[in-house]
Amino acid sequence: MPLLRRVPAAAVIAVVLATNLVTAGVVASAQPPDQPPACSDTLPGLRYLVLFDPGTGKPAAAGEIADACGSLTGYYPQIAVAVATSPDSRFAQRLGPDRAFSAQRVMRAQQGPRKSDETASTQAQVTADPAAVSTADLTDDQWDMTLIKADRARRISEGSKKVVVGVLDSGVDPSHPELKAALDPALSAGCLSGVADTSPKAWVPTASPHGTHVAGTIAAADDGRGTTGVAPGVRIASVKVVDDDGFIFPEYAVCGLMWATANKMAVTNNSYFVDPWLMTCTRDSEHVVFEAVRRAVDYATRQGVLTVAAATNEGADLSDPGGQTADGPSESGMERRTLDSSCKVLPAGLRGVIAVSAVGEDEVKASYSSYGLGVIDVAAPGGEPKKTAARYDDAEQAPTPSTGEEQNSECVLSTVPGGYDRYCGTSMATPHVTGVAALLASEHPDASPPELSRMLTEQAESIPCPSDYDLDGTGAQDAYCDGYAPYNGFYGHGMVDALAAVSEN
Repeated sequence: MPLLRRVPAAAVIAVVLATNLVTAGVVASAQPPDQPPACSDTLPGLRYLVLFDPGTGKPAAAGEIADACGSLTGYYPQIAVAVATSPDSRFAQRLGPDRAFSAQRVMRAQQGPRKSDETASTQAQVTADPAAVSTADLTDDQWDMTLIKADRARRISEGSKKVVVGVLDSGVDPSHPELKAALDPALSAGCLSGVADTSPKAWVPTASPHGTHVAGTIAAADDGRGTTGVAPGVRIASVKVVDDDGFIFPEYAVCGLMWATANKMAVTNNSYFVDPWLMTCTRDSEHVVFEAVRRAVDYATRQGVLTVAAATNEGADLSDPGGQTADGPSESGMERRTLDSSCKVLPAGLRGVIAVSAVGEDEVKASYSSYGLGVIDVAAPGGEPKKTAARYDDAEQAPTPSTGEEQNSECVLSTVPGGYDRYCGTSMATPHVTGVAALLASEHPDASPPELSRMLTEQAESIPCPSDYDLDGTGAQDAYCDGYAPYNGFYGHGMVDALAAVSEN
């Protein structure tokens, strides 16, 4: 997530090392019982998230990390969360496994494949020649904008330049002609060290067009060519939280949320789930990940930033994971995890976050979209893939209208480096909601995140549970929708409405 398929995660293995204390050339015969083992460098330097008690200052945090054989590389005193590095295999044990965690260590132990997303990554990641991008007007191919009435809303308002949307993703192409006017480089940053880096090389896309596609759905220019976003009048910031292997480590997400908050962005788009698990629980070492992201989201909300997040593409019921097992296939030697009611997709499952499910052009929940009563807040167009996708590459001529069998008109058309492309996923649904939220923030500049959430859900158009959700025609239901028309597990409060956002007071 981008919205990525679930990837197995390894249990962190603590290696106990026996060390000898050497002082002034004399080898001690035994470690004093009241003194911890000496620091070692048995592992390559790994990055950790570390939790501290609220109110802990940076010097105290740095000292405690140093005493545990680590180095402080970043600290967020507002939420008492640190980013640290250490080559010592006992670092987390020294601090306590419920306080320090390394997703990097888990993923290195797993040695799994690159995490895939909804997009193809065979193209250049930054537009090489803006003049070569097709100038054809593609808005008639944007069925998704018609579905949420964004095409009609633009006639009333395109949003305010005072509103900034943080695109927490794989980076946004700064050279794409439909995004250049909206993108604010001064507010953009990369978070792949857990600490914000404002140099352009840190926030431009390098391995996936995902963030550029998301950005176009939010704010592509309304200029009579290419595609147009839900809120083309607002500004966007590229906040890179997806690394070149496709992972979103928790320190990336925390950094991105804190950067957006520090720079007073109105809304953040989070089309991903936090690794190393699809669902993170509040127990054992997982508590570190859950608590750090929760603190960042809560702080953002208190400071006026609305968080919008994708429900994931697992087609899973997120409302009751209890008893399910996940991650760690037996052939890898990793333990299976048994999920319980504390386990949630991050950040979509957190309180105060607008969780988004995806629908196709027929307004039926997409087969891949996760769902859950009490989890999903609203629905938006994500598409339902049925045909082979075709790409609008760099070309002077207008593309063939995307109505033929060879073109995947059921997916969402938006910007990618060098042109335009169609992708399906809850990653694609989420920026529609973010765009509508940006319109609301433009109309109501003093509204708090809870107030924006209330308007967003109250204005949504109800979608009742389908009477038959047998997508493959086997006679068995592919998922069960709980609830009633105004609020249910498939669609939450319903389809977001861009027209209502700019029309209703």
